[in-house]
Amino acid sequence: MSVLTPELLDRIRSRAAGYDRDNAFFDEDLAELREVGYLRPRSLLECVRDQRLLAAHAPATALAVNMHLVVVGIARTLADRGDDSLAWVLADAEAGELFAFGNSEPGNDLVMWDSLTTAERVEDPVPGFAFTGTKIFTSLAPAWTRLIVFGKQADGEGAPRLVHGIVTRDDAGVTTLDDWDTLGMRATQSRTTKLDHVVIPDARIVRFLPLGPNADPFIFGLFANFLLLIGAVYAGIADRALELAVEAAQKRTSLKNGGAPYAADPDIRWRVADAALALDALAPQLETLAADVDGLADRGARWFRELTGAKHRATETARHVVDQAMRVAGGGGYRSSSELARLQRDVLAGIYHPSDTESVHATVAANLLGP
Repeated sequence: MSVLTPELLDRIRSRAAGYDRDNAFFDEDLAELREVGYLRPRSLLECVRDQRLLAAHAPATALAVNMHLVVVGIARTLADRGDDSLAWVLADAEAGELFAFGNSEPGNDLVMWDSLTTAERVEDPVPGFAFTGTKIFTSLAPAWTRLIVFGKQADGEGAPRLVHGIVTRDDAGVTTLDDWDTLGMRATQSRTTKLDHVVIPDARIVRFLPLGPNADPFIFGLFANFLLLIGAVYAGIADRALELAVEAAQKRTSLKNGGAPYAADPDIRWRVADAALALDALAPQLETLAADVDGLADRGARWFRELTGAKHRATETARHVVDQAMRVAGGGGYRSSSELARLQRDVLAGIYHPSDTESVHATVAANLLGP
């Protein structure tokens, strides 16, 4: 049973507009979600369903929470496959630690296949790796206690290779900038993080990986959790947009049609139906893939094609549904104070999350036609 009760969701929705208006972090939402156990490890299918519901009430809150769920989800996905190397991440999550995602870098369009951050082997003050670089879109910036990062080791044993590790809030050399002022998803407060010779001890190094694409289970866990949870958030935005479109169609009246509600207008009915038809296709895709990740299904080489495709369809469908809702709602939806206007701004963020449209098409083409 979900811990997202109607009462909790109503409170969360009531705060969303204020967070957006004030460009403020969602402190109250986070406190309530933590209190009811929402941040503890769960199956991916449960998370996908709950994140869709949460996003329908507060998109930015859901998007930011996603990053914690992704890191914990990687650990859970590995454990399910007999790899307990990140069991301590699950224990930390159970104990209340808040994980964030610090992988995106300015100017790095190879995303997870290379890094502009350096990872240098050190022995002092403890054996580990010193990370220096800039990470952007660090959601949960005001509140995280654990931040997963990666960098490139250029010299030494095993080099060149990518080193993944987890920073704690009190590690020396971590600076969070107050630079988040965006069009949408404002409450995420996904600020820039500067790493200046931040030493991660060997005990918190989680993976050594080669440069370039690879099929390591860590990468599979990252993609599976990130892409499906991102898709769930944008599906949730579309759910709410469709609700608002239906409400608007029933409330608006047409002088041309003798005061009849717009819900009787065939063109409006077509738009609402068109949005619903597109949206109805998302749940079977997202939930089936999530259940297959949980169930250890073997989709072989199709996994990355289907995961990236699910995220792509969810974000693009959400944009279409919100656009249809804006057209149904009329000029009132264009007011900056309207919920639909906020959803329109929030849904645009979907085009910036990996995997982007170009990468998705490249992945699908490689699956079908070869590299």
